[in-house]
Amino acid sequence: MAETGVLGRSYGDLLVSLGVLSEDGLNRGLAIQSNQGGDLDAILVENEIVSLETLQEVVSSHLGIETINIKDAAIKRDVLSLVPVRLVHRYQIVPVDRENGYIRIATANPINHDAFDDLRLLLKCEVEPLLAYSVDIRAAIKRYYGIGSDTVDSLMEDEGDDLVADVGPVGDGDIEELSQDASIIRFVNQVMSEAISDRATDIHIEPFEDRLRIRYRIDGLLYEASLPPAVRRYQAAIISRIKIMADMNIAEKRLPQDGRITIRRGGTDFDLRVSTVPTPYGESIVIRILNSSGELYDLSRLGMDEDSYNIWQKMIHRPYGIILVTGPTGSGKTTTLYASLAELNRTDVKIITIEEPIEYQMEGITQIQVQSKIGLTFATVLRSLLRQDPDIMLVGETRDQETAEITIRTALTGHLVFSTLHTNDAAGAIPRLIDMGVEPFLVASSLIGIIAQRLVRVVCPHCKEVHQPAPELLLALGFYPDEYEGVTFYKGRGCEQCKYLGYMGRTGIYEMIPVSQEIRELATRRASGADIKKVAMQQGMRTLRQYGWERVKMGLTTVEELLRVTQEDVYLERNIAKELEKEQSQVLQTGFELA
Repeated sequence: MAETGVLGRSYGDLLVSLGVLSEDGLNRGLAIQSNQGGDLDAILVENEIVSLETLQEVVSSHLGIETINIKDAAIKRDVLSLVPVRLVHRYQIVPVDRENGYIRIATANPINHDAFDDLRLLLKCEVEPLLAYSVDIRAAIKRYYGIGSDTVDSLMEDEGDDLVADVGPVGDGDIEELSQDASIIRFVNQVMSEAISDRATDIHIEPFEDRLRIRYRIDGLLYEASLPPAVRRYQAAIISRIKIMADMNIAEKRLPQDGRITIRRGGTDFDLRVSTVPTPYGESIVIRILNSSGELYDLSRLGMDEDSYNIWQKMIHRPYGIILVTGPTGSGKTTTLYASLAELNRTDVKIITIEEPIEYQMEGITQIQVQSKIGLTFATVLRSLLRQDPDIMLVGETRDQETAEITIRTALTGHLVFSTLHTNDAAGAIPRLIDMGVEPFLVASSLIGIIAQRLVRVVCPHCKEVHQPAPELLLALGFYPDEYEGVTFYKGRGCEQCKYLGYMGRTGIYEMIPVSQEIRELATRRASGADIKKVAMQQGMRTLRQYGWERVKMGLTTVEELLRVTQEDVYLERNIAKELEKEQSQVLQTGFELA
C-alpha cells in the first residue's frame, strides 16, 4: 500500500461537515489515497473534486485561522532552526516566524492538536497555526531543509558528538560499516527517488573542500538540489554506499571506476550507469538514469515536421549507404537512431548495433557493447560483424579514421549503416570525415544523408503565458524587428507541474541534408562546410536556427532556449541567405529582360 500523508479521514470528515465535500467525493478521494498515497487536500484539488480556494476559504473561516502562501514566504534561518527537523517531517509543518511569544507554523492539517501540543511543550511558547497547501508545505520543507534532512538528522542524533564536523580521516572499516547503516541507505534512496520524480537524466554528486553538492540534470540543464549542510559529514559513507550498490571496489579511491545499478520505482525498472573519478576532496560520482522498461520513441513523436519526417523516411529506407546523425552530447542522437531502427526492425531484416554503452535493450536486434579495456573497439567489432550477415548496422560513434573507413566501406558493400559524429552542423560532417583521413571519393560515394539536431525545452503548458523577449536576444539570433512583427512569444511562469522551471519536456529541432550529386562533387573537391551549407540551403535545407524559429513562432519553445542551443554563426547563415536571394533576383531580372 502507498504511504498516506498527514491528511486523512478525520480531515475529510471535517470537510463533509462544513459542506465543502460530499460523502461520495470524500470516498472517491480516500480510494485514490489508499491506492496512490499522498495528502487528501492535494488529491481533492488535483482530481478537481474541490478547488483549493474553496477548501482553504471554508476551513480558515471555520477554524478562525489565516491562510498563507508558503511559496512566497521569506523565512529566516533562525526561525527554521526553532523546530527540530524530525518534527518538521513527522507533522509536515514549517515554522514561519516568531513574535510576541508566539511561533507561527504553516500546516496543511490545522486540526492536528497533538502536533501543536508537542510543539508547545518543546518550545515553551504558544503556537499559532497558519493554513497552507500540503503540496507547498512539502516543497518548502525540501527547499529549506534539503533532501533527506530527516535522515541526516536521525544520523546525527544516533552518533551524538562522536563524529567531528569535518569529514576527517576515517578508516575504511568505519566507512564500510556506516555505508550499510539504514539511514545512509535511506538517504541514497531518497536522492535517487527525487531525481526520478523530477524527470532527471543524470545525478551529479560532487565533493568540495567545505561541502557536498548534488545536482540533477533536468531537460538538459543542471539544477542544484537543496541538501542539509550536515550531509558533508557523511560524504564518504554516501559515496561508498553507491559504489556498493554498483558492485564497485570501495577500497579503490585513486582510479576511475564504472558500474551499474538496477532499481525499481513505482512499478518501473530503471538502469543506473555509475561513473566515479578521484578529486582532491573525494570521489565525484555521475549517475546516468535510463528507463530500462520504458517505451522507445517512434519517429512521429520526435518533433519532426511533415517535410523533415518525409525526408528522413526516404533516407532510412534506402537499401545501402551511410546516414550520419551529428550533434553534441545530449542532443538526442541515440533516441533518433533507436526510433529509426525500431521502424526498420522486421523479421526479414538482420540489424546489428555496436554501442558504448547499450542504453536500451531492443527486442529482435543484436546489440554489442564496446569494451576498450579488452580491445573490443568499434573498429575490431566492425571487422567481424560482416560475417554475421547484417542488413542494417548501427555504429554508435565514428571517432577515428579506422572506424570511419571501415564504416564507409561497409556501407559501400551493400549495407545500410547509421552512425553519429560530433560536428556543429550537418554540412560540417563531410569536411570532418575528410579531416579524419577518409578519402573524399569514399565519402562522396557512400553518404546518403546527414542530420544535425538539438533538443530544446518545451514551454510548460500549465503555466504558459505571453512574454515579449528583449530585442537584443532576437538580434543575437539574427532576426530584425520587421521579421518578428506580429509574432506572439510565450514563456512558462513556473508552476508545481514543471517544478517551477517554466519548461516541461523537450522536443527536437533538425537540419537535414539529403546528399545530392552536387554535394557529392563538393565533397570530392574537399569543399568547406560553408560551401556545402550554401548549396544545401539552395536546395531547400532549413538550418537549425530556422527550424527552431518555427517552433518559437508556434509557441512550443522560447527565444532564450533557441539561443542557448544554436550557437553557430547566425550571420554566416544570413550572408548565405542574402547571396541566394541576390542570385534568385538576378535570375528573375535576366529572365524578364530576355522576355
